[in-house]
This record gives sequence, structure tokens and C-alpha cells, in this order.
Amino acid sequence: MKPDNVHELDYEAYKTLLLEMAQEHVVATLLGMIVRQLARRPHVALARIWLIKEGDCPCPNKEATCEDNAKCLHLVASRGRSLVDKDADWSRLDGAFSRFALGSRKVGWIAATGKAVEVNDTEKDSKWIARPEWARREKILGFGGQPLLYKGEVLGVLSIFTRDLLQHEELVWMRMIADHAATAIVNARAFETINRLQEQLELECSYLREEVQEARAFGDIVGQSEALRSVLKQVELVAPTDTNVIILGESGTGKELVAREIHKRSLRQDRPLIKVNCASISRELYESEFFGHVKGAFSGALKDRAGRFEAADGGTLFLDEVGEIPIDLQSKLLRVLQEGEYERVGDEKTRKVDVRIIAATNRNLKKDIGKGLFRQDLYYRLSVFPLEVAPLRYRKEDIPLLAEHFLGLIQKRGNRKLPRLTKTSLKELQGYDWPGNVRELQNVIERAVIISQGDPLRFIWPDEKGAYDTTETSAEDSGSDDEWTVVPDSEMKQRERRNIIAALEKSDWTIYGARGAARLLGIKPTTLSSRIKKMNIRKP
Repeated sequence: MKPDNVHELDYEAYKTLLLEMAQEHVVATLLGMIVRQLARRPHVALARIWLIKEGDCPCPNKEATCEDNAKCLHLVASRGRSLVDKDADWSRLDGAFSRFALGSRKVGWIAATGKAVEVNDTEKDSKWIARPEWARREKILGFGGQPLLYKGEVLGVLSIFTRDLLQHEELVWMRMIADHAATAIVNARAFETINRLQEQLELECSYLREEVQEARAFGDIVGQSEALRSVLKQVELVAPTDTNVIILGESGTGKELVAREIHKRSLRQDRPLIKVNCASISRELYESEFFGHVKGAFSGALKDRAGRFEAADGGTLFLDEVGEIPIDLQSKLLRVLQEGEYERVGDEKTRKVDVRIIAATNRNLKKDIGKGLFRQDLYYRLSVFPLEVAPLRYRKEDIPLLAEHFLGLIQKRGNRKLPRLTKTSLKELQGYDWPGNVRELQNVIERAVIISQGDPLRFIWPDEKGAYDTTETSAEDSGSDDEWTVVPDSEMKQRERRNIIAALEKSDWTIYGARGAARLLGIKPTTLSSRIKKMNIRKP
């Protein structure tokens, strides 16, 4: 009678297991719970679960049935104890029986047929035992294998190896546990999918919110010059593909607009376009920004956080200023591009990602390769389709259209009538060399609207000290609509140099921040740093 009482107590534990399975919403935790509870019974030597996973995998049991391994059983949970080897770890998920092709051995047969296999006494019925000597050594007498069935579909196999003869009541409970386990697995997978999608949506919102204002402020691609038409033709060619694109051009030429246009015309247009400004990320946070991190991975990691690759999954990732990525971190970026795999910082779980990369830079990456600042293999991976955006000084016929466009945006924001652009105004705009390109033109237009106060537009250029004299007389006020003084290129460069020095002096030689020289000049800090270096400007 004592053995029966023990079994009765075990069945009470089974009832608890059924309830716990229904409440667990994480697949890995659920699977571990099932095998752990089954293996707690004194006579159960080993409990295991295999699940069917799709995708090509090299099956260790390479047999005729393994020729088509598009679907394969993967060992996902295991728990037990050895009688002869106290150091044996039966919770490991690798080894000879970690994979089964459908139809192979008893486990594969169960999955292929959807039928249970029950061996009451392995000594009398050993055909289902792959290693009889192992069964004798571990005193294995019984085996029960049940298919995990959900609405007629086989999800996997649940099995136990026992050191007692299997009883009918136990087989009934095994069938019940298998049915509940299949339902719990489906539900847990659904919860994980919902949580992942919710996390990705929240991530997309946080990343895309900062992009919306830029997109609205800057507008669409405007112009009809031959240089711009050439770029758009290339966009039409490459957009429908999944090819990686690198956009080359000076700062302020509209490289981000071209990237948005490529995404808008691609097959990924319904998925997010996520931007990463590689120049604005501190060195210590690159990995976290790209790949995310888990709670406690480093000081300040108070909760799990997904990275930009995960946010862009299924869509496009725009790597602006890609040449600013530190050389020692470029190998990790290369791995994602080659294998589509990454790990969050502090996490061992490998994640898959499907992302199209569009990169942009104003640097000469080939020169950086020669200096050891950029990996050659990463360059070739990114520059499958290079696309160069011409600076504004090479497409001055677009300046009138751009100026009118920016005036229209300002008018919509302010809901007021603005001065029109005269021929003199346009000549003045087209006579400038625009080192800051389209971004600088937008700033000049906005400044002119503020200064003019309803009068004809007057464009005020900074003096040597970086100050703006609002009393300056425009060419229109002089009465001439045809004459304009041409300034030599050497003089323009000197003016630019003096202007940068004046901005630096006014900002106490601070480049970054709200009071930095870059903000005064209306350009990116990285662009200003590059010009300072190019002009060999040094602080006194």
C-alpha cells in the first residue's frame, strides 16, 4: 500500500503542474518547469521535451531520413539523474540525441505519426531503446513518449524514462500533461510575440518621434538640376532591392532625405526607418545603442532595453555619419551585416534580425581605410551601391526652388504672408558658395524672414566676428537689380575661416552644446570639427 500512497501524492503534484503550466507565459521557463516536475518523481530517471523547429540544421543523426531536414526536432528541455555517474549533467541540451529528423528513432516516429510510444518493460521490448547497455546500466525499465498535439498539429514530443514498470494510470496522466503542455506552449509563444511586438512598437515610437520633426521641417527632395535628377534615377534603381547603400556627400546636402526616399520606394516601406547618428553616440554606449542591453549589464542599465537594430527589424536602419564608428567596434557591426545575428550587452541569447542598411558619410572612407580608421571589409559590405549627392554650389539652379520651398514651410508654420523672393534676392543667394549646403540655405532664409519683418527680404551674412548687423543694406535697397559683386573663392575661404574663429571666440572655444560654436553657425559639431582641422585653426 505504501507505493500506492506515494503515487497518489505524486498525482497531486501533477495537478499542481497542470495549473502552473496554464499560468506561465515564457516558453523557456514553461519547458523547464515541466521536465523539472516530472523528474522529481523518485522512479523517473529522465524527462525530456523536443520541439519541431523549421530551418536547415545539421542533424547529428545523419540517416536517410535526414536528407530533408527542413523540419527537425530540437531538444529544448531535459532533467534527470544518473545512478552510475554522479557528475553527469542530464540537463544539457547538446549531444547525440539533441536533434532528430522527423521519422528517425522513437522520438522522430512519435513526431511524424502523432502517436504515443509506451514501453512497459525495456528488457522484454528493447526495439525502441537506442542504447540498451545504457538502459541496463541506469536500470531503465520503462519509457513513455507522447506527442505534443495542438489542434491536430504536432509541436514536439514529451518523454520520460523510468526505473519502474510503467502503470496504466501514469500513462493516462502523461497524455493529459502532454495535451496541457501543448496548449501552454502555444499560449506562451503568443504572449512572447505580443510582448515583443509591444516592445518594438514602443521602441519605434521613441526613436521615430525625434525623426518626425526633422522630416516635417526639412520637407521632401526639392530641385530639378541634372545632378539631382541623376541621384533620383539611381534611387529608383536601387530602392526596390535589399542592397546596402552608402550615400556620400558634404554635410547639409540632404543625404538623410535621399535615405528616406530609398526606404519610401522599397518593399520595406510599411516597416520603420530608424536613424542612428553615429557621431552623437559616446564611445561607451555604441553597443547598447546598436544592440540594446539587459538589466544590470553596466552601471545605469536599470532595465532591459532593445537597440536600434531590433527597432528596425523588417525595415531599414540609416547609419548617419558611419565613418565616426570607432574601429574596434566595427567588427561587431560587420557581424550583424554578414550573419544577421547579435546579442544585447550582458546577454548570452543570440537574436536574429532582418535589416536593410543605408549608410551616409561626408568623409573619404578610402583614405580612412589607409589610415587604419575604417575596416576595408566593412566598407565593401556597406558600399554595394554607392550614391553621391552633389553639393549645392554644383546645382545652383535648384536654389530658387529650395528658397521658395523653405519660405512656404515658414509661412505654413507662422500662418502669415511673407515677402516674395526678387531677382536680386535670388542672385544674392546664387552668388554665395554655400559651404553648409541646403541646411545653411534653410537657416539663411529663416534668418532673413526674422530680420525683414514684412519688408523685402534682406539676407544678412555674418561678419568676421560672427555677429549679424541688422542695419545692413541689401542689394535690393541699392536700387540695382542686375549688378552683383563677385567675390573670389580665396576671399570666401578667408571669410569662412574668420567666421569660424569668431564663432569659436564667442562660444569660448566650445564646439558642442546649446552655447557651442556649431549651434551659432547652424552646422553639426562634427562638421565644424572637420573644418577646424582642415583649416588648421588652433586655440590661442
